[in-house]
Amino acid sequence: MLAITLLGIVLLAGLIAVPLGLPGLWVMLGGALLYWILVPLGGIGFWTIVTASVLVVIAEILEFSISGKYARRFGGSKRASWGAIIGGIVGAIIGVPLPVIGSLIGAFAGAFAGAFLAELTVAKETRGDPTRVATGALVGRAVAAATKVGIGLVVAVLVLSVAVAG
Repeated sequence: MLAITLLGIVLLAGLIAVPLGLPGLWVMLGGALLYWILVPLGGIGFWTIVTASVLVVIAEILEFSISGKYARRFGGSKRASWGAIIGGIVGAIIGVPLPVIGSLIGAFAGAFAGAFLAELTVAKETRGDPTRVATGALVGRAVAAATKVGIGLVVAVLVLSVAVAG
C-alpha cells in the first residue's frame, strides 16, 4: 500500500509540474518505471510502460508542433510555423529568470517572438500580419500546454489504475 501511495504522489507531482513547463511527464514515466522495477508483482508491466512512454513522446511532439500549426492557421507562412516551434523550444530552454514558471513563460514568449520574427522575413506581398501570426502561435502554445496536461492525466490514470488493480 505504501508503494502505491508513493506512486500516486509522484504521479500527482508530475502532473502539477506539466503546466509549469517542467518535465512532469518524464517524472511520471520514471515513477512508473521505478515502481515496475521495485514492485515486480505490482501490476505495472512491460506494456503499461510502453503505452505510457508512447503517450509521453506524443505529448512532447505535440507540445511544440501545435504552436506552429496555429501560426499557420492565423495566416502565417511555413517559415512562421517553424519560427514558432524553434522559438518555443529555445524559449523553454533559456526561460525567464523566474523560479518554477520561467521555462513556461520563456516557451510562450519564444513561440510568439519566433513566429513574429520569422513572418517578418517573408516577402511583404505574401506574408500575413506578423502580430496576428505570432498571436496564433501564442494561442497554439496554450492549446499545446492544455493538451500535454490532458495526456498527463491519461498517463496518471493508466499507471495508477494498473498498479491498484495489480
